[in-house]
Parts: sequence; structure tokens; C-alpha cells
Amino acid sequence: MKNKLTPNQDRIIIFDTTLRDGEQCPGATLNVDEKYAIARQLARLGVDVIEAGFPYASKGDFAAVQRIASQVGTPDGPTICGLARATEQDIKAAGEAVKPAARPRIHTFIATSDIHLQYKLRKSRAEVLAITSEMVAYAKSFVEDVEFSPEDAGRSDPEFIYEVLERAIAAGATTVNIPDTVGYTTPEEFGGLIRGIRENVPNIDRAIISVHGHNDLGLAVANLLAAVENGARQLECTINGIGERAGNAALEELVMALHVRRSYYNPFFGRPAESAEPLTKIKTREIYKTSRLVSNLTGMLVQPNKAIVGANAFAHESGIHQDGVLKHKLTYEIMDAQSIGLNDNQIILGKHSGRNAFGTRLRELGFELSETDVNNVFLKFKDLADKKKEITDWDLEAIVNNEIQQVPEMFRLELVQVSCGDRSSPTATVTVRTPAGEELTDAAIGTGPVDAVYKAINRVVNVPNQLIEFSVQSVMAGIDAIGEVTIRLQHEEQVFSGHAAHTDIIVASAQAYVNALNRLYTAQQTGDRLHPQYEQAVEAIAGV
Repeated sequence: MKNKLTPNQDRIIIFDTTLRDGEQCPGATLNVDEKYAIARQLARLGVDVIEAGFPYASKGDFAAVQRIASQVGTPDGPTICGLARATEQDIKAAGEAVKPAARPRIHTFIATSDIHLQYKLRKSRAEVLAITSEMVAYAKSFVEDVEFSPEDAGRSDPEFIYEVLERAIAAGATTVNIPDTVGYTTPEEFGGLIRGIRENVPNIDRAIISVHGHNDLGLAVANLLAAVENGARQLECTINGIGERAGNAALEELVMALHVRRSYYNPFFGRPAESAEPLTKIKTREIYKTSRLVSNLTGMLVQPNKAIVGANAFAHESGIHQDGVLKHKLTYEIMDAQSIGLNDNQIILGKHSGRNAFGTRLRELGFELSETDVNNVFLKFKDLADKKKEITDWDLEAIVNNEIQQVPEMFRLELVQVSCGDRSSPTATVTVRTPAGEELTDAAIGTGPVDAVYKAINRVVNVPNQLIEFSVQSVMAGIDAIGEVTIRLQHEEQVFSGHAAHTDIIVASAQAYVNALNRLYTAQQTGDRLHPQYEQAVEAIAGV
């Protein structure tokens, strides 16, 4: 059975959930301004739907979704979506948050697997069917565009899923999403599940089939592509594949697979194999920039061998490979690095460049900054230009991404000074301005200069924490390259990330540490966050 294609099903709809599921990575929590910065870039990337958050989770999440709906969800922008459990309070919060968008959407969900029904929801199948009809209809009273998901569909009884989806569509769902919530299925199984839905849900032609997959077995992208072959027309994914546990299907991998192997996928859309029409609306040249922004703001580093956006994705070490690429790129490269925005970096500005030229180049790179932000970044650029002879686009991106991080500045690093060597004990002196405006100075000895700096900072701020990750990487090759430091702190099972870039790696390390401490301290002042998978959410929906 082949159902009639509904509007937009002649191509793939890209549903980005970086700001919702991606943010559920331990330590990847974003504030309102950081979410807004990523949402603007996602709009430039060309995603169709931005799942901006879980509005009922916290005041911060609600504010972020509402701001994105108002300022990014313009008539020519993407659909803005808010997640809601199948409860009235969640759905009402989501409806209010996405209301300012030109195209608002509510995404509501309830679990359908027997293991979730028994141990999490403590409800019968009949109760879930009733809740589905009632809550989808309630969501429909707020917005026309309603998406419904049977959570843990990958481990659910297909016959029960058919019933649930039929109820959801009858109640007004315009998109039905099939999530492999725990990354359990294989491509053949997941493709078969989508095929079964198309063949056994009587009213499926009234909704778009969406898929969402986690990467616990490393199969998320393969599963979603198998779903495409069987009729799925919306893919839910995240930048760099970030998300719960092992993460989600990576947007960049899905999009480039559909781009590079277009001749293979075209027939599944009723097109000639040789058709050059894109299968998505994604502007692929914005991929790399988006990847860098998300990595910097979330503190989630991209592994060097990561497909598409990893540092080694277009590198060739083998002599045989190098020889082949020099003779013809297609011998060992199936896509052009420029297709994802990795252009050759040229010297574009120097220490004598003016503010106007600087601002113009930032706009050419796709950055839309306020005059205040441009001024702040320009000062950082001048400082860098005094230290580096060659300023590249990557350097500029590092400066901008570092500057637009909106980390709450409770503690401010005023001075960092170290003394170290093979015949002396590494010693650091720091001065930190406290939330009360007081400047405190202290010193400490460590096993190395960074350890000494961190111990000195801890003596000043007196915020309990455990350093669980410290990572350093350079923006470009060379002895004068900007160093980027990402650190992660843990306190009472919560993880907080910090990121900073500087030509002095000790300074970058200190700033990254203070950034993470500021996130930790702010969380302590405002209370814990709530996410759909957390214990509080489980208890709320179970009524215990």
C-alpha cells in the first residue's frame, strides 16, 4: 500500500531538536540568550522546524521558547515547536510559549511500550488510548499544527501503535512521530515498523510520518534513513548528534547522506534518479558554522573523526590517499569540503583594519550582531591582532563564539598569573570579583599551572565542585593558534560546562573554569531544571 503524499511529503522536513533533546546532555544546559543565538543560526541553516524547548520545565525554558517563537518564528522563518507531555498543564504552557510564532506547533507525547506502561506510567493500554485522544484534541485548541509521539515506539507492540496513531490523527494530529527512544532497533526493523504504520493505520494519509532516533547502538542515522525509504518524511535530529545518553541522529550526517546519495534516494520520492532538486531545504554551507556554534555554547566537543564536521573528516594521512586526492579529489572524497562551509581561510584582516571593515566581514560570515556586540568583539580582535600576524575566518569565528556566550557573570576573573618550570612548584595567583562586587586575591600550588589556577580560584569562590573533564584544542594549526578550552564540572549529580578561547591557554583555562562555576552557582540560586526524562517528570505524569 502506498499512501497519498500529503503536503511537503515530496521532500524531507528537517526537525531540529538541538535546543530540547540536545540540551538534555549532562552539562549542555543553555540559557535564554544562548538558545536564541543557536535558534537564529538554525534558521539561517534552513531547518523547517525548531523544537525550541520544553516550556513547562522551567521559567527559563518557557522564556526561551517564547522569545524564539517571537523573534525567529517569523512568517519567512521556521515552525517553532514546544514539547509537552500528554497533560493539560504541559500543553497549556507549550501553547502559550509558541503562540507568538507565525507557525506554532505543539509536540505532545505519551509512552506506549509495555515496560513504560507498567513501570513508568502505571497505566493500561485503554487509559493511554483515552489520554491520547483527549490531549491531542486539547493541544489542537491552541494550535492547528499538532505533533504526537508514542514514546519508546521502538519497543512497543506495533498493533498497539497502530491504534494509538489512529486515535491521535482522528483527534487532530498533523504529524505522527515514531521515536526509537532508547536506540534499540536495527535499520531493517525500524524501516519495517514505518512500513507497517503506512499499511495498517487507516487515516495515515492525513498526517506526515516523522522519525526520531537515539544512537545507543550507533544506528540512529541508519535507522532514520531506512525510515525514509519506507515513507517517513520528517527527520528529527540534532547538530553534532548531541542528546540523551549516546545522543541523537546527527543532522549533518542525515542531510549530507541525502545530498551525496541523492540519486539513490530520489526514486523513493517518485523522482528520476538523476534529478538535481535537493531533498531538503538545508543550506549545507552553513553546516560547519552551526556545528562550531553548538559545540562552543554547549561545551560538547566534536570528536576529530566525527563524520562531516570532525577535524579529520577531510584530512588525508595515507600517502596513497594523498596522491589520489592530488590527482583527482573524487578518488577519496565523496563530497567537497566547501559544500559544508569549510572554505580556505585567507588573511582577511590585520591590526590596522577598521571597525567598518571588521563589521562587514562578520556579516559576510553570517554573524548578525548588535552594535554593542560588534564593539566588544572588535576590541577582542584588536587584542588578537597584536599577538597574531595572520587572522583567519576561523579565528574570527572563535572570537565571536567566545564573546556571544551569555554565561551569567556572577564571578569575574580579573587577573591570572602563573609561575612554573621543571625546577619549581607550579604556582598561580588569581583575582576574582565576587557577586557582591568584592575583589578577592589568593594563590595556590598545583601539580601543573592549570591545576594551580583552578585550586586558587576554588579558594576564592568557595563553590563545591568536581572537575570531570578538561579538554584543549587549537582553532588552527601553528604555534600562535587560538586555544579553546572546554571543561565540565559536577556537583550533586549535575554537570556544568564552561568554554573559553584565548591565545594564552592558561588564561583560556581559567576563563572556562569561571564560566562553568558561574553556571553552577546560578543553578544553585535558581533551583534545579526539569526535563521530560528526569525523575520529577516521571513522577508528575504517573501521579505519584
